[in-house]
Amino acid sequence: MRISSKAHPQTLPWGRYLLIALGLSFLVIVVVLPLVTIFYQAFANGIEAYWTGITTPEARHAIFLTVAIALVAVPMNTGFGILIAWILARYSFPGKILVLGIIDLPLAISPTVVGLMFILLYSQTVGLFGSWLEAANIKIIFALPGMIFTTLFVTLPFVIREVLPTLQSMEIAQEEAAQTLGANSWQTFWRVTFPSIRWALLYGVILCTSRAIGEFGAVSVVSGKLIGETNTLTLHIERVYSEYDTIAAFACASLLALLALLTLIGQELLRTADRPRNFALSQVFKRN
Repeated sequence: MRISSKAHPQTLPWGRYLLIALGLSFLVIVVVLPLVTIFYQAFANGIEAYWTGITTPEARHAIFLTVAIALVAVPMNTGFGILIAWILARYSFPGKILVLGIIDLPLAISPTVVGLMFILLYSQTVGLFGSWLEAANIKIIFALPGMIFTTLFVTLPFVIREVLPTLQSMEIAQEEAAQTLGANSWQTFWRVTFPSIRWALLYGVILCTSRAIGEFGAVSVVSGKLIGETNTLTLHIERVYSEYDTIAAFACASLLALLALLTLIGQELLRTADRPRNFALSQVFKRN
C-alpha cells in the first residue's frame, strides 16, 4: 500500500499540471480577460474622458435609478427570502415540492419572457388588470413600479436558495433549547438562528444585489427605455454603445464590474474578521 500511495503521484505529474493549466486558462479567458478589457477600454482615453462618460446627466440618472431599484428589491427579497426559507425548512405542508419548483422558475424563464408576462398583466392597454389600473390612474408598465416588479421576480431565488440548505442542516434542538430557557421567537432568531445563517444570507444578498443591478432583459421590456426617466445603467450602456460612444459605455460598464469586485472583497474581509470568533466558539463547544 505504501508503494502504491507514493508511486501514484509520481507516475503522471504532468497530468496535475495540465489540469491546473487548463482550469486557470479557462478562468483567465472567460473571467479575467473580459474584466481587464473593460477597465482598459474605459481608461483608454484618460481619466477626463472616463469621468465625462459617467457624469453626464443621462448616466447620473441611470446610476441613481439602478441603485434605487436595488435598494427596494434587495431588502424585500432578503426579508421574504428568509421567511420563505424558514417556512420550507421548519414546516411540512401539502404542495411543498410545488413551492420549491416555483422558487426556481425565475432561474429557468428567459428575462425577456418575464417582461412580457408583466406587460400581459399590468399594461393599461393589453394587461389583465389594465382597465382597473387605468381607472385608478396607476401606471406600472413603462414606469418605475414595473421595473421593480420584474427585478423582484428575477432576483427572488437567490436568498432563499442560499439560506434554505443552511436552515435544513441546522440543529433545531438549539432553537428549542433557547425557547425553553425563556427566549421569545425574535430573540431565538437573532441569537441562535441568524449567527448560523449569516454567511449564507450574505452570499445570497450579494448574488441578489448583483443580479438586481445587472438585470437587462426583463427591465428593458417593461421600462420603455425612456432616457432620463426609465433608463437603468445597463440600458444606458446599451444605448451609448449603439451610438458608438464606446468610452462612455465601457466607463459605465466598469462601474458595474467594480461594484461586483468590491462586493466580493467586502465579503472576504467580513469572513476573515469573523474567523477568530468562530474559532473561539468551536473551542468552547469542544470543551463542553
